Parts: sequence; structure tokens; C-alpha cells
Amino acid sequence: MIRKYSTTLHGHRTSFSLEPLFHDELKAIADERAVPVAALIREIDDARAVDDNLSSALRLHVLEWLKKKVRDAAIS
Repeated sequence: MIRKYSTTLHGHRTSFSLEPLFHDELKAIADERAVPVAALIREIDDARAVDDNLSSALRLHVLEWLKKKVRDAAIS
């Protein structure tokens, strides 16, 4: 099930839709990096292309983060 979430980016309210598991992983990434979830979302938003969808960018960020963790674990 997809849920709608809201946040403020650069002074304006916006919303994005994610499965709760993706949102939980975003929170875990933010915790691991010791940054607020809103700051992480802002960083991802700033890095995406103008035509890219924020929800998709968030999912891809989670996927890349998890893939990197698996690669790092395999190297260790």
C-alpha cells in the first residue's frame, strides 16, 4: 500500500507517495547519517533532474543505499 507523506522543501510544502517500507528505510538512512529525514529528502530533491519524480528519486536513493551496503559487506 502506498501512503502520501508531506514535507517542506525550500520553504514550500510538497508531498510524495511511498510504500511505508521505503519511508522506514529513508528514516533509517537519515538516522545512520545523523541528519533529519527532511534534510535527507531535501538533499535527494536537490540532486534529482527537474523532470524526475520525487517519489521515484526517493525510492532509487533507498535502493542505491542498500545496494552499496551489500557491496560493502561483501568486501569486508
